[in-house]
Amino acid sequence: MLFGIMSLQAENRIYELRTYISTDGKLDNLLARFRNHTIKLFEKHGMQNVGYWVAADEPASKNTLIYVVSHKNRDAAKASWDAFRKDPDWVKAKGESEANGAIVDKVTSVFMNPTDFSKLK
Repeated sequence: MLFGIMSLQAENRIYELRTYISTDGKLDNLLARFRNHTIKLFEKHGMQNVGYWVAADEPASKNTLIYVVSHKNRDAAKASWDAFRKDPDWVKAKGESEANGAIVDKVTSVFMNPTDFSKLK
């Protein structure tokens, strides 16, 4: 993991903080989809996985996934997301994971620029 952080420091990148609120009782399904499919597809489409967390305190601990990915720049982020959403492997994984209904209720995204004193650039 330290190597991943060091490689992220090699150039000024843009970071994206994303928060997913799962539908009731579906957090484990969402985590499985990320673990088994999503993170690999993010990398395939040029996104770097920085970190993934679940909320520590209730009630958010029952339905909240928080993660950070990085992109070369905003244009690269848009291109990566567009390609990811069209990827047949993603379409299949999403469909299979939602066979019994939606597993995500809400998604928020915030793009972030590192400060001059940030360890991650």
